[in-house]
Amino acid sequence: MKAQLLHLNSNLEYSFSARRDNTPQYHNRWHYHEELELIYFAKGSGTQFIGDSVRRFESGDITLVGSNLPHYWLFDEMYLQEDALEPADIRVLHFKENFWGNEFINLPENKNIKDLMRLSKRGISLSEASRSKSAELIDRILNAANTLRIIHLLAILLCISEEEQPDLLTSPTFSIQLQDPDANRMQIAMQYIGENYRDQIRLEELASLTGMTPNSFCRYFKSQIGKTLFQFLIEMRVKTACNLLLENKHTVKQICFEAGFQNFSSFHKYFKNLTGTTPLNFQRSKT
Repeated sequence: MKAQLLHLNSNLEYSFSARRDNTPQYHNRWHYHEELELIYFAKGSGTQFIGDSVRRFESGDITLVGSNLPHYWLFDEMYLQEDALEPADIRVLHFKENFWGNEFINLPENKNIKDLMRLSKRGISLSEASRSKSAELIDRILNAANTLRIIHLLAILLCISEEEQPDLLTSPTFSIQLQDPDANRMQIAMQYIGENYRDQIRLEELASLTGMTPNSFCRYFKSQIGKTLFQFLIEMRVKTACNLLLENKHTVKQICFEAGFQNFSSFHKYFKNLTGTTPLNFQRSKT
């Protein structure tokens, strides 16, 4: 997917950046950058778009985004309000693959870290075990100085690299394509889809927002994503349904409509096509 290049501020005082903020609007853009990004949502929830992956993120989640991998965090409305009762709390690290020098990363002892850098280009959602340790180390980095910052970051990367089955986000066939001159169109489209995919998406309105005809927009969307708008929406809705089924707070029929499907038969059909099982069996197998 093509996206807009974001140039991050450099700081001569440190070799990599670490910050804490409560302004989710800063992350509300479709972009990529040379630096890897490790983001910890201490408080916040919404929908994340990483490459061709779409899924919910919740408080406590930590995600590693590889170099030049397009991403976009669409926070829930409750966190975007100026007078939010519970403001977002986000911690973010940005670092280049070779910020500690090419010789260091190419040491034989660091093969697992080098392999992790390669895997990060598909995006990695940290497991519960890794999140606990990494969250503590991220907070240490924010309060550390000098060599301790690098030691703590290395400890985080070691922790992630030890996961036996990392949760990779993008599909194996996803290909990074950079510098789209019309990146603003994709930004507008992604925001509209993220805010409305649970409702009936109106192609004419979506195309109009991007200044295109419906047919032109459909061709443009497929050229960027590698999937038709219909396929993309079905996957988003099925993934939303999976998350709701795991919460086990609603009936399957309630989840059908909450995820954006208009009738139960189409929900059942597309869910089984994508997951290989029925919604009810999926829920039972996870509880």
